[in-house]
Amino acid sequence: MFTTSGSHGHSSAPTLPDPSRTDSRRPERPLVYAHRGSSAAYPELTRSAYVQALLDGADGVECDVQLTRDGHLVLHHDTQLGRTSNGTGPVAHHTLAQLRGLDFTSWRGMSIPPSHGGLDEQLLTLDELLDLLEAAGRPVGLAVETKHPSSFGHGLEEAVLVLLMRRGWDPETGWLGNIKVSIMSFHPDGVRYLLQSVSPRHVCQLVADTTASTVRDSMRVSPAAAMVYRAGMRLVLPPAVPIIAQGEVELAGPGIQFVRDHLRDVTTWLSNGSVLRVWTVDTFVDTHLCLAIGVQQITTNVPADVLRWVGAATDALGATTPAVRLTAELDGAGNRRATVQVKSRGPHVIGNPVYA
Repeated sequence: MFTTSGSHGHSSAPTLPDPSRTDSRRPERPLVYAHRGSSAAYPELTRSAYVQALLDGADGVECDVQLTRDGHLVLHHDTQLGRTSNGTGPVAHHTLAQLRGLDFTSWRGMSIPPSHGGLDEQLLTLDELLDLLEAAGRPVGLAVETKHPSSFGHGLEEAVLVLLMRRGWDPETGWLGNIKVSIMSFHPDGVRYLLQSVSPRHVCQLVADTTASTVRDSMRVSPAAAMVYRAGMRLVLPPAVPIIAQGEVELAGPGIQFVRDHLRDVTTWLSNGSVLRVWTVDTFVDTHLCLAIGVQQITTNVPADVLRWVGAATDALGATTPAVRLTAELDGAGNRRATVQVKSRGPHVIGNPVYA
């Protein structure tokens, strides 16, 4: 059995809370999810990143899934190969065997220790990630993001559901053995497809302000193509915010910049009972911004650092003392935008990226 004790000073991870709770009681501290694994330490979405996340003591991990040509769910963020491997072309045009032959680690320019798997084991299927988490020996969360646009349409969500159900997942409680599974997407239609089979407690609507730049970074396309895609998305996709505001899902997944720019919306969602899963929180200041507004789940590339910062702010009774003062100002559209006055930027040591 693969067991972890955590390297951040906590003897064990807190019990994962039931997302159906809408009362004022919260876990002792926010749950910390490793974004694509401990992806600041090792190549994103690889076995090494997830092994490290468990060693870091992360409460949960996040992953992105794509379907291969022969119907396997692989962990890969971009629609296209190239950024994180020596392959080219769409993931959907390759079989799993073809992807296994690619190098998914050299782009980071680091060696992978034997304890974190061989080079030929770094590409993971969702099935293999579940095996790894099952062997962790403790409760652990798993947030699965379905990536769109997908040439398989909602066949992507269906493939995730089929795999989870085959392994014995309960879509009402969210539990699969020791793994608490939720599914999320930026695509509102994908979210509504999931809600036909899954409790709203375990479906997360991701949300961010879409710009040509964010589309380009997400889809790995040229600036001109990104502008066209963004225009099409604005016409075709229904807005994500109403799905959260109307309570269709209980998990709300805003990016940290969205939190800053739309503080009124985010705090309203929180007061209405939403569980906030904020991404990607990698600095001392952003961690304490989340503490200041009562975020319940933090997604980060540096889980060991965030766990240390949160732990240092948590007293014996479970109360947290944020090291920021949070104020708000109105923008031109009347939205409240968070303004953070920092009391302390944390220790000036390696591992606090605010000093980088």
